[in-house]
Amino acid sequence: MVLSDHTIKEEIAKGRIVIEPLNPGCIQPASIDVRLDNRLLVFKSWRKPFYIDVRQNTDDLSEPVEIDKDEPFLLNAGEFVLASTLESVTLPDDIVGRLEGKSSLGRIGLLIHSTAGYVDPGWHGHLTLELSNVAKWPVTLYYKMAIGQISFLRLTSPAERVYGSSGLGSKYQGQTEPTATRYYKDFAKER
Repeated sequence: MVLSDHTIKEEIAKGRIVIEPLNPGCIQPASIDVRLDNRLLVFKSWRKPFYIDVRQNTDDLSEPVEIDKDEPFLLNAGEFVLASTLESVTLPDDIVGRLEGKSSLGRIGLLIHSTAGYVDPGWHGHLTLELSNVAKWPVTLYYKMAIGQISFLRLTSPAERVYGSSGLGSKYQGQTEPTATRYYKDFAKER
């Protein structure tokens, strides 16, 4: 069941869902708008080797960039960058989040995630956004712009092992900025 604005406010008041900072104007009928932080991870235009090996740490393939508070970042056509929500999100053991894009931004070709729209129970941290411009022209990104929305669903029972629990291999718990893939760590566990 998707939580309504009334129930979202109740869960926030109880401290079960935590959104920081929370702008009350961002509470929608069945979601909360999240805004774009000023830090991005941009793939370098040069890299060696010229492919991404999912078994290897890829931190050296990208570089941090900050969006100036007065100037936009131009996301070129076909470009992909990692970004972060301004808000930190914390969920209890019986609620999951669904991150979705804003319809108005989707209509100009801006996608906010490729596959990472699911927020597990027990999660806490800033959400990494996978921004893609599928339009033919550059799209401007501004610090603090509404970039997406998170809705909440109640589980049938509390999760036995929440995100971050020992043995789950949770790689992104507590992140505070856009975080490059840590998928390579899954291969290290197999050895």
